[in-house]
Amino acid sequence: MKQIGFVRHGVTAWNKERKWQGHSDIPLDPEGIAEAEKAAARLADEDWEIIYASPMKRALRTAEIIREANPDIPLVTDGRLVEVFGGQLEGTTEQDRIEKWGSEWRSLLPSLGMEPDEDMVARGMAFLEEIRKRPEDKVLLVTHGGFIRRLLRALVPDLEHSDRILNTSVTVVEMRDDRNLCTLYNCTKHLSDA
Repeated sequence: MKQIGFVRHGVTAWNKERKWQGHSDIPLDPEGIAEAEKAAARLADEDWEIIYASPMKRALRTAEIIREANPDIPLVTDGRLVEVFGGQLEGTTEQDRIEKWGSEWRSLLPSLGMEPDEDMVARGMAFLEEIRKRPEDKVLLVTHGGFIRRLLRALVPDLEHSDRILNTSVTVVEMRDDRNLCTLYNCTKHLSDA
């Protein structure tokens, strides 16, 4: 059985402004760095064997901070862990999208250049198939909210998903031969613990 831990990156200025990030390479802001440090302290006690990270600044910096608290485990970047490409949506707020394309803008997604969900899920599942063959049993992935949400829908279809994966939240999936089981979902207890 493989245990996969998904960690969303810390908060960025664009997260706070509610701008669509996608492939826009926005760094963590100071609060995001502090969130990543809290996540790192939490994860240091959990015996993860390897960290894979999206090479995008916000995810990679989060992963580096986690690794600083776990210096004996390797950190590897993989381009398949990048966020869903947002096309023309990147850098826009909900209000911007309504002004540009109307309140039904979601119906226009294919024409606005957004990466189709099935393409993102295919790259994520291909990555996980490789991970399944590796010797490590506890694998941490530091990536992006849209990526995690879409991949979880494919991995654990019966899981009740929220619309938003929280910054530095931890989600754990046990990949079994017969089915996958989500044992922890969207948990941010490290942000509220004193």
